[in-house]
Order: sequence, then structure tokens, then C-alpha cells
Amino acid sequence: MDNQIKPNCGPRIDRLPTSKVQWSLFAMVAFGLLVSWSNAIGGLVLAQLAEIGWTNNNISAIFSSLTTAGMFFGALIGGIIGDKIGRRNSYLLFVGIHVISMVAGALSPNMTILIVFRVIMGFGLGALLVTLFAGFTEYVPSRNRGTWSARASFIGNWSYPICSTIAMFITPAIAPELNWRVQFMIPAVLSTILFAVVYKRFPESPRWLESQGKYAEAEKIMSDIETRVEAATGEPLPPVEIAESAPKKEVQISYSQLFKGELLKRVILGSFVLIAMNVVQYTLINWLPTIFLTQGIDLKDSVVLNTMSMFGAPIGIFIATFIIDKIPRKIMGSGLLILIAVLGYVYSLQTSITTISILGFFLITFVYMYVCYASAVYVPEIWPTAAKLRGSGLANAVGRISGILAPYAVAYFLNTTGVTGVFLLLGGVSVVTAVVIMVFGIETRSASVEEIGSVTPASENSH
Repeated sequence: MDNQIKPNCGPRIDRLPTSKVQWSLFAMVAFGLLVSWSNAIGGLVLAQLAEIGWTNNNISAIFSSLTTAGMFFGALIGGIIGDKIGRRNSYLLFVGIHVISMVAGALSPNMTILIVFRVIMGFGLGALLVTLFAGFTEYVPSRNRGTWSARASFIGNWSYPICSTIAMFITPAIAPELNWRVQFMIPAVLSTILFAVVYKRFPESPRWLESQGKYAEAEKIMSDIETRVEAATGEPLPPVEIAESAPKKEVQISYSQLFKGELLKRVILGSFVLIAMNVVQYTLINWLPTIFLTQGIDLKDSVVLNTMSMFGAPIGIFIATFIIDKIPRKIMGSGLLILIAVLGYVYSLQTSITTISILGFFLITFVYMYVCYASAVYVPEIWPTAAKLRGSGLANAVGRISGILAPYAVAYFLNTTGVTGVFLLLGGVSVVTAVVIMVFGIETRSASVEEIGSVTPASENSH
């Protein structure tokens, strides 16, 4: 530990007024989420590969499932690396892995080599998402942390329509043999620009440095941020208010301590929150057209209905940016899940195209409000700084397992009980998670990172 006075970075960040300093950090995180669309182009690339005879349904299934496996290990291992080497270094490392694997993938001579690099892409992306969402919570004041995170999620979720639009324009102009390679190179080039900007302008998290006992480094970066905020606002900063209960020394948390005591409760909480998100979100994204067909709607109308429903996604996240810091976290999460469960069941009983399109739009809107709440806001903020990326990564990894298993359950219910059975499954998962949030949930709205993270690791309680 540096032979320095504790810099108390948390209270100092929390009292900062909003200025172009926070907007600059936000822009770098949001741009990172936006241009990392290697996952979003999966279906578009597979369509081109099928056209040239590189893939069939079985190979495409392997391609997709191994991408998810890569993201699983990325979340799990990336969190461990991120807590070890810091937020800035992690950002650079995982963007670098992502770029190199996308370029290598674009140059692949056959499908086997492409799948190998696709797994590495998944790893880089899974680790990057954990680093950006969880790490970003340390840079912004507690009073509007949820709003900042929701804004980042809003920008990031535009990657799907943007890459689809690009594909729509380049598909008629470029032959399939080259088309899929170009689709990998575009995000690779944009991510290379991102790497350069992050390398030059993105600071290490003062909170993380302080949690590692690197007081001198934390003080230097914190002072620089304060100076820039003062220059941007033209006013002196408010005084620092340090809570009486603030810990006097940094607590180190080992990975095994995530499976004990209060931290285990948070692992269970975060895992359930993300299981519900993955099961509901990916079921609707991947199965909605099939569900429409099962309800007797023809293919052309089902595509139109699906497109109309999906407009609810950006609208849901946009609404979340305005209300996320106004409603207690436990109430918002459990309330949205109950709404999704009830609306989903009512939706499954409809036969009128008009009613299905209206209810579908509102259902997707509520689902994406929950996606923003779960992945961008609540799960990233429930951890102590010393274990933030490991805790968030572990919960994300468990959530991804549910995303791998859910399609099999959906197919079973669709075959045996029909559409209503599928929505009863989604409703059941939603209600169980709502109960878990009410029982295990901690209230984080407007609470400081340090207050949320004041957890004594279980092994220390035995002394």
C-alpha cells in the first residue's frame, strides 16, 4: 500500500456536479457498447455463409452455441482479470482481443477456423460487456448513477438496428463470398478507433486504485478529474462529506468469498435477475416470429408484427433512462417482472392481429425496460469495488447458462402446450425472480458505491 493518506475518492466523485468530464467518460463507454456488434451480426453472417455453402443448420447451431459459450467464459474469466488489472487496462485488453479475433475471423479460409475465432470473439465481447457496465458505475456520482448506466445501455442497443441497416445496404452491392468478411471488418475498424481513443483519454478508476491501496495514483487521477470539472463548470467544488462509517482500510476479497455470507446472497440475487432477463429477452427475440406462425398468422404478417413489436426495445430503454433513479430498485425490478408475467399471459390468449401487435409492442417495451434495469444498472452496482467485476461476471455467466438452456424448454412447451405454455414458463421465471428481488434485494438507488459495498467478507466474520 502506498504510504499516503487515504484519498476518499468515492465521496469526492459523488459530490461532483455534472459536466463535460462525465459526458466524455460516458461517450467512451457508450461508443464501446455501440460498436461491439460482433454478436449482433451473427444471424446476418450465417445467412451469407449458407448462401456460399459454408454452413447448414447443424453447423450454424454449433457456431451460435459456441459464441454463447465464449461469452460465458468471457464474463466469468474477464471479471477475474478486470478486478486484478483495473478498469482501463481491462477495457483496452478486451477491445484488443475483440478486434484481433474479428479481423482473423474475416480472413478465415474455412468454417472451422471461423468458429475458433468466433469463440474468441465471444470471450472478448463477454468480458468487455462486464467491464463496461460494472466498471462505469465507479466513475459517476451515486445520485444519478442509474441514469448514466441506462443512457449507456440505450446507445449500446442501437448496435442491432445499425448493423442490420448496414447489412441491408451492402448485401445487394457485395457478393456473399466477401459480404460476411466486410461485416466483421466494419466493427473491427470502429473498435480500433475506440481502442486509440480509450488509450489516450480513458483514466483508471480512482475507486479501483484506492481499493487496491494505490493511494498516490488514485489521488493523482482524482485531483485531475476535480480540476477538469472545476474548469468545465467555472465554479468551486462542493465540500467533501465523508461518512463516519467509512472503512479505515481496504478490504481484499478472494473469489471463494463470493460463495459465502452476504456476498453469496448478492450472487444469488444477481444471477436470478439476469436469468429472468436472458430467458424472457432471448425467447422473445428468437421465437416471436415462430409464435406468431403458431397463432395462425401467415409468414409475411408475422415478420411485420415482429418488426413493429421490436420498436418497443429502444423505446423501453429510453423510458428507463428517465425513471430509473426515481423509483426504488427493488420496486422497479419486481414491478416490471410482474407486469411482464401478466401481460405475457394475456398476450398469449389473443387471436386478433391488431390486439397482438399492440400488446406485443407494450410487452417488448416493458421487457427492455427490465433489460436496461438488470444488465446496465442493478447487477453492476450491487458489488463492492474490490470484487465488482468478478461478482458481476459470475452473475452474467450464470445468466448466460440460462440463455443456452431456455430454447430447449421453449421448444418443448411450444410443441406440447402451445403459445400459452411458453408464456406461462416466462411468467413463472419472472414471478420467481420478482420474489427473489423482494427477499434478497438490496436498495442501491442513490446509495454510494462505498455504502453498497460495505460488506465484510464471510471468512472475516469468524474472527
